[in-house]
Amino acid sequence: MKTLSILPALETAGLIIREIARADWRGLARFMTGKDYQRHITMRLKNATDVKAFVARNVSRQDDARRNVFHLVAESRETGDVIGDGFIIFHRQNAVEIGWGLAPDFWGRGFGTEIGEALLGLAFERLHVEECWSKVMAANAASARLARRIGMDHVKSQADYPTGGGRFGPVDMFKLTREGYFNRPY
Repeated sequence: MKTLSILPALETAGLIIREIARADWRGLARFMTGKDYQRHITMRLKNATDVKAFVARNVSRQDDARRNVFHLVAESRETGDVIGDGFIIFHRQNAVEIGWGLAPDFWGRGFGTEIGEALLGLAFERLHVEECWSKVMAANAASARLARRIGMDHVKSQADYPTGGGRFGPVDMFKLTREGYFNRPY
């Protein structure tokens, strides 16, 4: 597994996507603990204290070149506020899972697509993986459309996937290979 200890920040049309920092916990807590945000995610943080501990754990691992989890935030270029997040997780050599989240106030504005595209770019161009996959809760039609929009293909559905906290539910799995990423139209 070829990794970097810190991933570079990326600028998109509306966002700065960068590694999580200790001070981000307040911005993340504003939306990560809300019911609308938690509806379609597996890791549900109950309160600001949980978010602060989650951020501290991720920041403490950033200097480890062997780490397998990269958690990022999406900051509005206009306001500087943290409005979303994303992750890249190595599950096996050269294959990662990516995932994205966005504060509900910003749904439907294209920011999720910007996060997804940035995650793919970091995975394929910086981490040099061969395959990216994503799991989307079956009821989350917006994230399924986003996965397709960024070039991922639906590969399977599973009715009883572990969705965190002892819960199971239906998920759809999407995948994009390195070859598919570099052969996408611009």
